[in-house]
Amino acid sequence: SWGILALTIAYCWQLYTLWILVQLHEAVPGKRYNRYVELAQAAFGERLGVWLALFPTVYLSAGTATALILIGGETMKLFFQIVCGPLCTSNPLTTVEWYLVFTSLCIVLSQLPNLNSIAGLSLVGAVTAITYSTMVWVLSVSQERPPMISYEPLSLPSSAAAFFSVMNALGIVAFAFRGHNLVLEIQATMPSTFKHPAHVPMWRGAKVAYFFIAMCLFPVAIGGFWAYGNL
Repeated sequence: SWGILALTIAYCWQLYTLWILVQLHEAVPGKRYNRYVELAQAAFGERLGVWLALFPTVYLSAGTATALILIGGETMKLFFQIVCGPLCTSNPLTTVEWYLVFTSLCIVLSQLPNLNSIAGLSLVGAVTAITYSTMVWVLSVSQERPPMISYEPLSLPSSAAAFFSVMNALGIVAFAFRGHNLVLEIQATMPSTFKHPAHVPMWRGAKVAYFFIAMCLFPVAIGGFWAYGNL
């Protein structure tokens, strides 16, 4: 379907642009760019580079942070309700309060010196993400498909509605691939020399990470569309 095609193109484009960023970060020879803004300044000039990189970086980072706070707060609330059960129904925290709890935990983690300090937490997150995604598509494929399932494109009342629906779908696909603004900062924690350039282990780690991303996204997209169509 068009959705799988868009997801594949976005995945390949993200992997290609990530490879470019990793290669541009090298310190030998030349200057090592440890920040996205520094790279933009080298490409477009001191002043123009700041303005071209600052707005999308702040905009995307703020949007991603907001989305993660909403998802994290809702998940913590649901987890607490499942674990605690009827014992905690007398005076439970509101959803907004759970957002504040999640934000406070993020503030505590941000005091750590670098991203390597939360490698164990990242590993737990990767394992749970793969487990959850696998459960979603396995359970969907193993069940009987709905009787009125349809794989035809949805009919919308107007061209404007169709256009905005397509843009919304592409936005959801693009939101699944984010984090380019952190690539240089992650690679900056690696020592780089002419004999042992940092781009080699960085690119190896990026390929492993995107392999896990593909394991999460593509089975869900393909299996979900096969099981439910356009429902």
